[in-house]
Amino acid sequence: MVSRLQRLEKKKGSKIRNIVGIVITILVISGIFLAWRVYGFYRGIKQPTRKLIVTKSPEEKYTYNLLVLGYGGGKHDGAYLTDTIMIVHADTKKKKAVLISIPRDVWVKVPTTTQENFHYKINALYEMGLFPQDFPNVDKKYLAYGDSAGLIKYAGLEILGFPIDAYVSVDFSGFTKAIDILGGVDVVVDRAFSDYEYPIAGKETDLCGRDEEFKQIEPLINKQMSEEDKVKLFKEKSDLENFFNEIKDEPNKAFPCRYVTLQFEAGPAHMDGEIALKYSRSRHSLQDGGDFNRAKRQQKILEAVKDKFLSIGGLTKILPLMDEMQNYIKTDVPEDDIRRLFPEIKNLNEYEIIPLVIAEPQYVISSYSDYGQYILLPKSGKDNWRQVQTDVKNIMDGITPAPTLSKKNKTN
Repeated sequence: MVSRLQRLEKKKGSKIRNIVGIVITILVISGIFLAWRVYGFYRGIKQPTRKLIVTKSPEEKYTYNLLVLGYGGGKHDGAYLTDTIMIVHADTKKKKAVLISIPRDVWVKVPTTTQENFHYKINALYEMGLFPQDFPNVDKKYLAYGDSAGLIKYAGLEILGFPIDAYVSVDFSGFTKAIDILGGVDVVVDRAFSDYEYPIAGKETDLCGRDEEFKQIEPLINKQMSEEDKVKLFKEKSDLENFFNEIKDEPNKAFPCRYVTLQFEAGPAHMDGEIALKYSRSRHSLQDGGDFNRAKRQQKILEAVKDKFLSIGGLTKILPLMDEMQNYIKTDVPEDDIRRLFPEIKNLNEYEIIPLVIAEPQYVISSYSDYGQYILLPKSGKDNWRQVQTDVKNIMDGITPAPTLSKKNKTN
């Protein structure tokens, strides 16, 4: 009897071990498959690059600076102008990260081979890197080996005082698809706002049936008409003067087919990809407009994406997310950094996340270039970013208190 019971227990134990062995085998195979898929995805989005600044070796390094760029894409002019420019300055030892948003109109110095005093809006530097042949005097050492983000990395160093380790650029179409694959994101809208001038993709140059009127004032818009001819034209056709003024001051009235009206109510909101993109890009609202408020909303969306990605529902969608996003993302994060930083993903909920916008009037002031472009200059003086550099360092060192978006003290 005892021996029979022993045989049954032994047989039962053997079955359990077999099941455990099968489960372990499946997990190992699944892990290898996932690692293979992740590596394949990485190889698909990896761009050639080189480091411009010598930094600590990976063994000593516990801070990491990632440049995040968002651009509209498509085939229209300015498709690669970066509306979103954000640096994630992370400290893996302190479990702290500062999200630093740089407005697109910040005026930065561009290095040249002729040593000329050449400045440009920071949102154009990524496009310069993609099409360096259009800017022959730009110093090519910042564009070596196809590093399209070399110039904007240089600008980031000048503004923040520390080198950018790598970049990630995302086409807005990919951003929309990623959020849809994740099942949307949850965001708290701080204040209700309406935007009557949100641009419709592909309609940027549509004349909305006013071709003949536009043709008559086009020389004036291009500054090819004398003041005398302008006065004469408007005296004869006052409607053209109204049209001209609308183009300057109220483009949504001049070309209504180019824009759609956005409305957001205050409070919790579940956003799909399209709505999240509109919430992130809107900047013409009287209640919550401008690049500074837009930057704050972009940071909220990034935090919401992180939360969703780390949720169980988000983790189950890693593979379809990678399959869809490979055509929309580019990065130059080295393989060694991927291996070193990948384990930190499981710790992201422990990080204190501090948002910082390089905003007016604390850090920048409004101005105009010699060509009449609206630009933002450092409050401390042209090309002087010392105040920004000091504040970022103090925040990371815990000297300067700042509102956080941490899991323990979340304000959105």
